[in-house]
Amino acid sequence: MTMWAPHAEATPWSHLDEQNTAALIRQLSYVNENSAFYRVKWQNAGIEVKSVRTLGDLRELPFTEKDELRFDQVTNGGLGSYACASLTETIRIHSSSGTTGRPSFIGVTREDAAIWTESLSRVFTCMGVIEDDVFLHATGLSFFVGGLPVKDAIEGIGAAFVPIGTGASDRLVQANDALGGTVLFCTPSYARYLADYMQQRLGRDARSLGLRRVLLGAEPGGGVPVIREGIEAAFGCHVREAYGNSDLLPAFAATCDAQGGNHLLTPDLLYLEVIDPDSGEVLPWETGVQGELVGTSLRRWSAPLVRFRTRDHVVVNTQPCECGRSGPRILCVGRTDDMLIVSGVNVWPSAIADVVETFVPRVTGALRIIVNGYGPAVPPPLHIRVERSGDIDDQLGDEIALAIRERLRVKAAIELVPLNSIPRSEMKTSLTDRIFPS
Repeated sequence: MTMWAPHAEATPWSHLDEQNTAALIRQLSYVNENSAFYRVKWQNAGIEVKSVRTLGDLRELPFTEKDELRFDQVTNGGLGSYACASLTETIRIHSSSGTTGRPSFIGVTREDAAIWTESLSRVFTCMGVIEDDVFLHATGLSFFVGGLPVKDAIEGIGAAFVPIGTGASDRLVQANDALGGTVLFCTPSYARYLADYMQQRLGRDARSLGLRRVLLGAEPGGGVPVIREGIEAAFGCHVREAYGNSDLLPAFAATCDAQGGNHLLTPDLLYLEVIDPDSGEVLPWETGVQGELVGTSLRRWSAPLVRFRTRDHVVVNTQPCECGRSGPRILCVGRTDDMLIVSGVNVWPSAIADVVETFVPRVTGALRIIVNGYGPAVPPPLHIRVERSGDIDDQLGDEIALAIRERLRVKAAIELVPLNSIPRSEMKTSLTDRIFPS
């Protein structure tokens, strides 16, 4: 299979330790010199950065939390005191989505932009994009890190980039019919929305688009087999997933055609750890390990981050892959701050969606988990609103509840609602609706 950067993708991680250690030491020195935020943070923790001489020593440094970065920008203005490059050195500014709070701004220098392009070129090559493709980009081109940086990578690969944007399903179909689109890039939510939209509004099957690949990102779902298979069936083509984090790199992992999880493709650009989200203990990169992903920049100029907690909960797979890429693979199953606890059992919204999806076509797959208050503790039964496909089926709710009980060990109360009563979205879609007391 084709690789964009075999020197990084096919080399065992252990063989990169020497060069990555040197990169880490240079990065930490640069951060300590240029970031008041980190300089104070490490001084308050009693840490001397010069004592970090190996990759393993990194665990002695404190974690960086998203809320710290937001507060720093609010307090100090602009890109915040954690930024290492000034606005005069910055060529572009992006923003996180703000899904979990106030959006934070992300500066990009010319050198950063080149690294982002390199990372995304590896990601899209891993997912199968080739020079002959007509690439339909159905996400935002504004602040979103999956916009302009993706454009740069796709143009570098040599494919034709078609900037459709969001809220433009009619335009997407028209452009595809006129240009012969081969690849669609969007969120899992939008892929399902588009298939429904075409059937219900245009009277067309999504297979009529003639796409050879649908590439998913920006939210969990594309790596869940039953959800991926549903989208593959709807479009009649291969579905692949990209994974990233707006604060670290727009995307740094992706699925290849072997479909064994998301290959970590940037060991020379980003040092990753898996930790126990409760204790902070660093966990080994071994098959079956589950934990929160933590990232440290190795080559970043504007806003390098050190031990940044992504809050993404991942499952590790280190089995060899037939594609020849040697790094571990991960599957993101949800965010640690999205997890629900029902009678002591941890439940991920994506796992509930996985169960509900097995009842398609009796249901559409659209659902909402209704939670009163902030959580994560939720008293049983877990209230789940599920959209049925057709007429009332007296047994369906009980069947879904039983399946959830058997698969996830959680008692659920299923509320079946009529077709099209759960709103669809062309952007990120949360599976949880929280109701707060007035």
